Amino acid sequence: MSLINTEVRPFEATAFRNGEFVDVSDADLHGGWSVVFFYPADFTFVCPTELGDLADNYTEFQRLGVEIYAVSTDKHFTHKAWHDASDTIRTIEYPMVGDPTGRISRNFDVLIEDEGLAERGTFVIDPDGRIQVAEITAGNIGRSATELLRKVRAAQYVRKHPNEVCPANWEEGEETLAPSLDLVGKI
Repeated sequence: MSLINTEVRPFEATAFRNGEFVDVSDADLHGGWSVVFFYPADFTFVCPTELGDLADNYTEFQRLGVEIYAVSTDKHFTHKAWHDASDTIRTIEYPMVGDPTGRISRNFDVLIEDEGLAERGTFVIDPDGRIQVAEITAGNIGRSATELLRKVRAAQYVRKHPNEVCPANWEEGEETLAPSLDLVGKI
């Protein structure tokens, strides 16, 4: 079953953010745009490159009104230890959510049950708490914050313009399409 347009399922967790442990729940994913960014584990190889890329682009996500929630099945204590040990992870300002029970990972259908780890799942959540983008990437393939920003902008655009769609490689400011009988077979 697709998660697209489904509401985020209930969860409560603890995250590490800016030197503190903070509570996070599904309620935080309502009222504004969010990205829930699952990764397999702290102290690994591809994961810090992805999280660092998000950190480098965090200001732009914030400008768009988007909060990022990085989630792994590690505990929030491990997130703090990784933050303290890694120059890359030390730059992160967004919440790093602990999911040691796998509940959040199960809610988003990214838990690898046999390993107790999350797949590389990326979800864009609209202000109603509904999933607008769902993407799963193989564990050995890193993701791009730039491409994620493009998808967020497209999701925000079509929310504001429900009679338009964004074509492939659409960038903010470019032309969109207005689906109609006149366009059938002409693209």
